[in-house]
Amino acid sequence: MALNGKLQQLKIGNLTAKLPIIQGGMGVGISLSGLAAAVANCGGVGVIASAGIGMPEPDFFSNYLGANTRALKKEIRKARELTSGILGVNIMVALSNYAESVKTAVAEGIDIIFSGAGLPLDLPQLAGRAGNTCLVPIVSSGRAAGIICKRWSKRHGRLPDAVVVEGPRAGGHLGFKPDQIDDEDYSLEKLIPQVIDEIEPYARKHGTTIPVIAAGGIYSGRDISSIMRLGAAGVQMGTRFVTTHECNASREFKQAYIDSREEDIIIINSPVGMPGRAISNKFLDDVSEGKRKPYKCPYHCIRTCDYEKSPYCIFFALINAKRGKLGSGFAFAGANAYRASEIVSVQELMDTLASEYESAEDRRVAAR
Repeated sequence: MALNGKLQQLKIGNLTAKLPIIQGGMGVGISLSGLAAAVANCGGVGVIASAGIGMPEPDFFSNYLGANTRALKKEIRKARELTSGILGVNIMVALSNYAESVKTAVAEGIDIIFSGAGLPLDLPQLAGRAGNTCLVPIVSSGRAAGIICKRWSKRHGRLPDAVVVEGPRAGGHLGFKPDQIDDEDYSLEKLIPQVIDEIEPYARKHGTTIPVIAAGGIYSGRDISSIMRLGAAGVQMGTRFVTTHECNASREFKQAYIDSREEDIIIINSPVGMPGRAISNKFLDDVSEGKRKPYKCPYHCIRTCDYEKSPYCIFFALINAKRGKLGSGFAFAGANAYRASEIVSVQELMDTLASEYESAEDRRVAAR
């Protein structure tokens, strides 16, 4: 967990990050090359979110696949120009261009592919001869982790290079039923040992290790200390990186975090058929009151989206928010988003997390 009270390195496949901190992939357009490169330069793992990445492209409406593929290439290459650190791409299984995005990321030599929002059962096949690209599924249960390990081992002769387990306090779309979100039996603290128990037999059989990365509601260095003592090899954090200068979101988006109160962080019913956590605003109030936000679906971008009955387009709502047009959209956020009080640099944030972690470890030692 720690070495002399300090954060230890995180090893994923043949990669070694100086700090066990992965910046979560946040769409639409929240975590792009700028944020990812800044995190990687500080010793963490920076992650570009592929969801809706092509929306700024001029031909997005007429050439959905081409625009997204082109934009993903651009962002990976921009990030590579800014850092020699570890870079990842988050690609949701539910995306209708999932396969194309995986192949593009591999072809661009991305270090890690993180894949959730569905079980990435065929990710190894899509990645093909992925070279040095590590494959990391995101799960919300031990059972899901076990299913993936069994499938990958049997059909593809390999195991995940790591597994991210995301609890119900995360921001954005959640892999839980509404009644599970506040149920302690589904808390991250309960999920971590369950995932470890599921994947350990596969790791032993193959003579390898599969680090488990914890995500969802982790906000401070003290949180990192507590969660790593449960067996996690590292953490994934999204919300905390939104209020950084390098985050690709607009100032208005970041200010929504700073201005929010705990009661403003709510659970919504997303058009994609999953619950999601967001910051309440008038746009969401209108939706809850049954008011439709007329739109024309340019492309069925998420396979599970019931776009013919949806009162709004989730991607347009999110890209509007990213651009600061919160009257026409909303901000996804983790359960602790209301704790944000200022905008800082990624370096300042990483230093703060490391300092908080060391203080928490020192207190533990002093309490013995």
